[in-house]
Amino acid sequence: MYELIITNKNYSSWSMRAWVLMRQLGIAFNERLLPYSPGAFKGVTPAGNVPCLVDGDTVVWDTTAITEYLAERHSGIWPEDARARAWARSAAAEMHSGFGALRNECSMSVGVRVKRHGISAALQANLDRLAELWAEGLTRHGGPFLGGAKFTAVDAFYVPVASRVQTYALPLPAQAAAYAARLLELPAAKQWIAAGIAETIRDAMHEEEVLSQGVLVEDLRASPG
Repeated sequence: MYELIITNKNYSSWSMRAWVLMRQLGIAFNERLLPYSPGAFKGVTPAGNVPCLVDGDTVVWDTTAITEYLAERHSGIWPEDARARAWARSAAAEMHSGFGALRNECSMSVGVRVKRHGISAALQANLDRLAELWAEGLTRHGGPFLGGAKFTAVDAFYVPVASRVQTYALPLPAQAAAYAARLLELPAAKQWIAAGIAETIRDAMHEEEVLSQGVLVEDLRASPG
């Protein structure tokens, strides 16, 4: 069976993508969660980061590589239609390499609700592009997911974005907001977020990043351990 190495569910958007993809599509795996700390994954995974997929003697790191490795072995990772598949791969790659302001100004924390100090021009540009991209996918392929009727990898790549939208109450047009809400209703997404809320581990760096970006409105997490 696969082993998926991840870190804290409250904080790790990268881990969330691979975990939600596999769980939602029913791909069995054993989870190995290593609490985050500087250098925690050095010597454990090839690049010293997570997620990392272990399949016997084969080790695959980086979410994109994990996704493609799984696509060679399991159906349903990408849309069946070739044109939808090409679009979905492009949209997933854009998430993987882009949206810098969204990442930097809206640190991942699934268990809190934060009122932002404001929306910078760079963050607004990212939100505008997000709405444009989601509208294109939903309209072109008929929804309710970006590649069509079924959840695929491109949706998994945007589940952490939906969580950030919820955490920071980010403003989106109705269609985009509805899609974000739809992602958060996925059973796998709900399982991940519930586990993140149940975590008692706190990382000072992540906590400081979140509090630097706005005012804490609600903390749903279990008391720190």
